[in-house]
Amino acid sequence: MSPESITTIVSMDSGLAPSGAPRNDDQREHDMSKLSEATRTKLKSVSTATVATALFKRGLRIQMIQDVHPLGADQPTMVGEAFTLRYMPAREDLNTIDVFKDRSHPQRKAVEDCPPGAVLVMDSRKDARAASAGAILVTRLMKRGVAGVVTDGGFRDSAEIAKLGIPAYHHRPSAPTNLTLHQAIEINVPIGCGDAPVFPGDVILGDSDGVIVIPAHLADEIANETFEMTAFEDFVTEEVGKGRGIFGLYPATDPQTLTDFAEWRKKNGR
Repeated sequence: MSPESITTIVSMDSGLAPSGAPRNDDQREHDMSKLSEATRTKLKSVSTATVATALFKRGLRIQMIQDVHPLGADQPTMVGEAFTLRYMPAREDLNTIDVFKDRSHPQRKAVEDCPPGAVLVMDSRKDARAASAGAILVTRLMKRGVAGVVTDGGFRDSAEIAKLGIPAYHHRPSAPTNLTLHQAIEINVPIGCGDAPVFPGDVILGDSDGVIVIPAHLADEIANETFEMTAFEDFVTEEVGKGRGIFGLYPATDPQTLTDFAEWRKKNGR
């Protein structure tokens, strides 16, 4: 086990940041590089809870999208880069049913332009009184290979969406058309979704606990760290299940814990 891994395990849930030089301004700039398959695979094996701890250690506290829930109880873990759609309050004379005749309408265009493997994230201003989308649009996203869909508002046809198998998150079901209250205004711009900042290209992770936003430039780093953290947490879970106490175990402040963990990893191929 590398020194970096040991530092991660010891500092886990203790509020201590892993050692290393501070990031400079260039490193902090938003990175729109493509999400690698290795990082995607690692993130699919970790939880939003573990990622939240890793982000907290870096001073990021509001990356969890608030008050959104998975539509399907058994839907798979969602990982993909954010492609965004922003709604504003609808002005009635501009948001009639006829707007859908325009093929450049932002909602329709977002559904057709969202790249395969990405996650469509919608800023509905936390207003679920009208739907952000429905089953037809979500089906189209699924058929195009999109990795998932998130709104801080609501979906219509929610029971149908839940059966599709594509990861989908919303606040609650909502039958009225989006035109009632939401005017689609921009695509792939920075948005707020459930009080979390979302920039295009940020990596979105969703599981049964909810949805978290990983800044793009941290995606590889967070994936590697949380992959290691998850192995350790699985070890700890087994030990606690056997009756072992948490002092010195979690976090791993007792040297014997690291010895036991190394043996566990070897035995389990982790």
